[in-house]
Amino acid sequence: MDRAVRRSRHHVLMRRARRWGVAAAMVMAGVVVWRIVPASGTLSVRNDQLTIETVRSAPFLDYLPVRASVAPLHVTYVGAVQGGEVSEVVARDGALVAKGDILARLTNPQLQLDVTSREAQIASQLGAVSAQRLALQQTRTSEESQLGEARYNLLKARRELEIHEQLHGQGFESDANLQSYRDEAEYDASRVARLDAARAQDLAVAARQSDEIDREAQRLRSNLEVVEDSLNALVLRAPVAGRLTNFDLQPGQSLKAGDRIGQIDSEGQYRLDADIDEFYLGRVSVGQRADAEMGDAKVAMTVARVHPQVTNGQFRAELTFDGAMPAGLRRGESVDVRITLGETHPALVLSNGAWLEAGGGAAAFVMTPDGHGADRAAITSGRRNPEQVEITGGLHAGDRVVVSSYNSYKNFNHLSIH
Repeated sequence: MDRAVRRSRHHVLMRRARRWGVAAAMVMAGVVVWRIVPASGTLSVRNDQLTIETVRSAPFLDYLPVRASVAPLHVTYVGAVQGGEVSEVVARDGALVAKGDILARLTNPQLQLDVTSREAQIASQLGAVSAQRLALQQTRTSEESQLGEARYNLLKARRELEIHEQLHGQGFESDANLQSYRDEAEYDASRVARLDAARAQDLAVAARQSDEIDREAQRLRSNLEVVEDSLNALVLRAPVAGRLTNFDLQPGQSLKAGDRIGQIDSEGQYRLDADIDEFYLGRVSVGQRADAEMGDAKVAMTVARVHPQVTNGQFRAELTFDGAMPAGLRRGESVDVRITLGETHPALVLSNGAWLEAGGGAAAFVMTPDGHGADRAAITSGRRNPEQVEITGGLHAGDRVVVSSYNSYKNFNHLSIH
């Protein structure tokens, strides 16, 4: 018959030790895996890959450094008023010109024929206007002559009446004969009155007609000047004094009316043009102060104009010199300029660096107290200069922040640092 085999105490202890040892090993392996494998949303990085900086309270310098170029203070464009073919080029690109200097001459046979025909038409119309003025003057002269004759007849009639009244009083003139002289005098008086009234009305009408004739004559003369000027426009002249640039006309070249042929830059008068990132469009305005570094000196300047158009992510600002311009400026020369955007004041600041590119200043990785990790935190940032960014919310003085590039951390909320 079978019998129970009693195991030794040593064998039982060894078996229990193996069972609990495997369980303990599994627990330790789990802890190791938990420590080694990061949780979801966590990235393990080496400490030497990070740049860490402490948030501090410091004066914030609100300025913007830009690279500007020297440009003429005034630019006047030169264009062709009339089209034609270039027959002669008188001036050369880069030459100093005075106002009215001839730059080039054009030919346009069709325009010359049109001008000749138009001049003949206007001359004919001016002749008709002169004829109207002459007729008006003749009418006025005729009326004055008739009125003068009527007044003379009235004067004679009154003298005759006076003589015959004296004779009638002496008994040498009959009543019937005297009455005929009275009727003659009354007729001449009424005729003078009618001619005088008609002349007053005709003078008023003639005055209006004369004004209309004068205006018509002036209009025709103005048209004639325009016609003559259109022919004179074939001679291209400098509208202002300065340096002629972008002028590359060649004999035989055809131009259309309105074609730009060059420009005249103010000589010895310059400004600075700066192309600025569109981020600062709302912060750069006319009247702001600026300093330009020219050699070892700083030259005071003022923002004179801001172009609101944005091209390739930039807008343009024009700056003028507050005082005398430095000697030796050349068009196109580059100058470092520092535009003051606001007053210097205390603020929480961090370095302006690569960390702003990924989040635009809306988030930052803040170090944990133990220094072994960093958590993404929402922040708000304000003004910036090339060295600093103003922190307006989400951080406090003394917080340690990762300020190196976040491009590799875009999809993570926690960094495990080792």
